[in-house]
Amino acid sequence: MNLKMRILVICFVGILFSTLSIHGQNDSNPARASAHSLVYVTNTGSFGDGNTVSVIDTATNTVVHTVSVGQGAGGVAITLDGAFAYVVSGSSTVSVIDTATNTVVDTIVVGSNPGDVAMTPDGNFAYVTDGNSNSVVVIDIATNAVVTTIGSVPTPAGIAITPNGESAYVTNLFSNGNPINGNAGSVSVIDIDTNQVVSTIITVPQDNPFGLAIGKYGRFAYVTNLSSNLVSVISTKSNTVVANVAVGSRPVGVAVTPNGAFAYVSDSALFGGLSGISVINTRTNTVVATVPVGLDPQGLAFVPGGAFAYVANQLSNTVSVIKTATNTVVATVPVGIGPVGVAITPRVRR
Repeated sequence: MNLKMRILVICFVGILFSTLSIHGQNDSNPARASAHSLVYVTNTGSFGDGNTVSVIDTATNTVVHTVSVGQGAGGVAITLDGAFAYVVSGSSTVSVIDTATNTVVDTIVVGSNPGDVAMTPDGNFAYVTDGNSNSVVVIDIATNAVVTTIGSVPTPAGIAITPNGESAYVTNLFSNGNPINGNAGSVSVIDIDTNQVVSTIITVPQDNPFGLAIGKYGRFAYVTNLSSNLVSVISTKSNTVVANVAVGSRPVGVAVTPNGAFAYVSDSALFGGLSGISVINTRTNTVVATVPVGLDPQGLAFVPGGAFAYVANQLSNTVSVIKTATNTVVATVPVGIGPVGVAITPRVRR
């Protein structure tokens, strides 16, 4: 999540941004459980001036590469085959990293304040939120060309696409696109076939929805609400909020385990409270565990199979590695300044 969006939030609302049955696994070796995946962590810097991506090898839990990208590195996503990482930057670009060489092989100009990125399940397109232009930009992965810009998406922040590839869900930090005139947020639903907004959902009135993730079967979307300390659960069938789950202070990031059983929520707690990870049982929509991590946790992602979660701690300049079977931190990895985004390859290309 890029820092320009986070600075916008500071100015107007006084808050700062960015499975297998995993609890039955006993494997404490991240290397074996993740099949030597690579973890891509964006470093947004102290004041949005960060321009690097730290690459962690899960076999050793050490940084093996540092890649220079655009200024204000934020959201990151991996292509379906694991061959490329797409990194959005506040410098109005998307950097394309070849995961075999960990070099930038293309730079795509998009909008004026890109924040997050998600891949379609078929691997053909990347959808990028652009907060300043109130739009979502669509990139053709085959050509790295912008093919569509979807308007009327007010102050978009987080984005996720349903597993069937039919819909994209986008959090709107301010539903009217203007934080001065009110700060009620919403969620826009985009039809992937037509690239049109087909529904708008209010999560919590007068709140600021930010992070978003969709479960394994695509039945529910999970939305973090920055100001209310709630996670809204949206039924994708009816596009209505069916539950609001109380979590920790200032929830930002959210990710659902590969088996769909749990949603992990990063509670940034920047202005008080305990930072950590709230673990939600998606069957009961209750918090079943809280995991202490570093300061100001932001983005998070699971290794293939879900045995471990990697969490970016923005103010600690570290990544916490959580063993999901026990919900304990088993490693802490130093990275660059201000880590916010996390994405993990399905495998290492050799």
